[in-house]
Amino acid sequence: MIRLLAASLALILTTLSAAAFETRASAAFVIDQTTGTVLLNKNADEPLPPASMSKLMTLYMAFEAIERGKQNGGLDLVERLPVSSHAMSYGGSTMFLDTTDRVQVEDLLRGIIVLSGNDACAVIAEALSPDGTEYGFARLMTQRGQQMGMTNSTFTNSNGWPQAGHRMSMRDLALLANRIISDYPQYYPMFAEREFTFDGRAPQNRMNRNPLLGLGIGADGLKTGHTQEAGYGLVGSAKQGDRRIIFAITGLSTAAARAQESEAIVNWAFRQFTQRALGEAGKEIAQAPVAMGAASTVGLELAEDLEILAPVMGGKDLTAEVIYEGPLHAPITKGDQLAELVITRDELPEVRVPLVAASSVEPGGFMVKVTAAAMYLFARLNAGPQDAS
Repeated sequence: MIRLLAASLALILTTLSAAAFETRASAAFVIDQTTGTVLLNKNADEPLPPASMSKLMTLYMAFEAIERGKQNGGLDLVERLPVSSHAMSYGGSTMFLDTTDRVQVEDLLRGIIVLSGNDACAVIAEALSPDGTEYGFARLMTQRGQQMGMTNSTFTNSNGWPQAGHRMSMRDLALLANRIISDYPQYYPMFAEREFTFDGRAPQNRMNRNPLLGLGIGADGLKTGHTQEAGYGLVGSAKQGDRRIIFAITGLSTAAARAQESEAIVNWAFRQFTQRALGEAGKEIAQAPVAMGAASTVGLELAEDLEILAPVMGGKDLTAEVIYEGPLHAPITKGDQLAELVITRDELPEVRVPLVAASSVEPGGFMVKVTAAAMYLFARLNAGPQDAS
């Protein structure tokens, strides 16, 4: 492994450090979605009771089913689904459905997002389950979660009702939130809706429980959760300018503490970090030597525009270096990935960016090969006899 100083970046990497956020949550994960930078990790991979935050998985799979369409075993937004006695039996937060109802899928989605309807989740689950049961759908949730990289999540129901073995980590919840926002932007505006009244029922349960909506800080989702075992939690997201952050917290003692902690996290993430452009695609970062080539070196340039997230207060420098497996050998084609630019930031994970060949290098001619062979023999002679063992 060969390392080179990325001298052309050194003058613009000076930055400042941010104060760490001391969260009261028992577990938390905060990520800057725009750059993929993890800002906070506290017990983020511990599988915990997720309460209603796990409804996000039911919603994601419902969105997938809608995109498949009814003709392909999926759902239609205007399709009406029956309500089973099992779905009707749920307590807690509900849409107050009963077995005489046939409810449009779109209303069920809003019933889950805005009203946190346990019954609405069960209706969706039974419709999509391979065996028509909620538990059958929960098995699918676990399988799909694993496919998505949610390695610390197992589901035993569709809505987060307290049950042994129903667990998610805060990292998994943030990953899931990111997938909803990225994969289904056409449905994401539902998460910012502050009120939904279904069929004139239960006017006392019509408001979205997300405490950040309407505060003017860019919050537009996603899902609260609360049980006695889990405490109060929130999977949230906010966008200010070109930046979006996503966070998941749990274990707060009261709804007020959840609201305060969530707002503090959003303010900290946007005020203490800034997005910084360091170079455009095609900017040459370093030169690397080439063996057996028509040219003795090749330029290494950015494959894409480089922006990083950096703290805005403090007093330490970022460092940048180029690493690659050497020596590089001709032929080299312009655009070949040859190296990585590694940027280290105070209190933040390192950034690795691909570097590509700025130009092509053809194999060297006869004299290049003769010179290389002579240099090799000279080096062997100077090395002396080798150890026979």
